This record gives sequence, structure tokens and C-alpha cells, in this order.
Amino acid sequence: MPIYAYKCESCGFAKDVLQKMSDPQLSECPACGKATFAKQLTAAGFQLKGSGWYATDFKGGAGAASSPAAAGDSAAAKPAAASANAESAPTPAAGCGAGCACHS
Repeated sequence: MPIYAYKCESCGFAKDVLQKMSDPQLSECPACGKATFAKQLTAAGFQLKGSGWYATDFKGGAGAASSPAAAGDSAAAKPAAASANAESAPTPAAGCGAGCACHS
């Protein structure tokens, strides 16, 4: 059951009340007896902290855990292959033209 904060607008009396959501809202102040007892808007009683949950969490099985790692490995392999090809290609000399051996 939720706890609601009430405060009297006349006398300032405040009280936290444990009520069901289906219970009627209180309106009579227990301190002064006036019908100015109103429910207050308060902050939530819990906080969400941390990085959260992801689609891969708690799915189980070795396939779910290995899929992101396999994708990461192939992405890491592509730059290595590109750098290997770059090392084998000749570097253009300063001032070389478009018809030289390094541009063909």
C-alpha cells in the first residue's frame, strides 16, 4: 500500500497516511477539524541508479553472450586488415604525377 502525505491548508498540520489506492481521499484535518486536509505531491520513494539493463542481460545461453564479442572481433579485424593493405601499397613520392607507378 502506498503512503500519501497530507497537509492542512488552515492550520499547517501534516501527516503521512498509509492507504489503499481505492480508499477515498481524506479531507477533514484531524488537528483542527476543518475540511482543508489535502493530499500533497511528493517525490518518489526510490531511485534508479546504475547503467541499467540491456537486451543481452539475462537471456541465457552461450549464443547471447558470444554474439556481441564476435561482432566486436570482426570489427577489430577490419582495421587491422586495412592497415596491412596500406603497408603493402607503395607510398606516393613527393611531387609525383598521376601517371607514375604509385598511382596506377
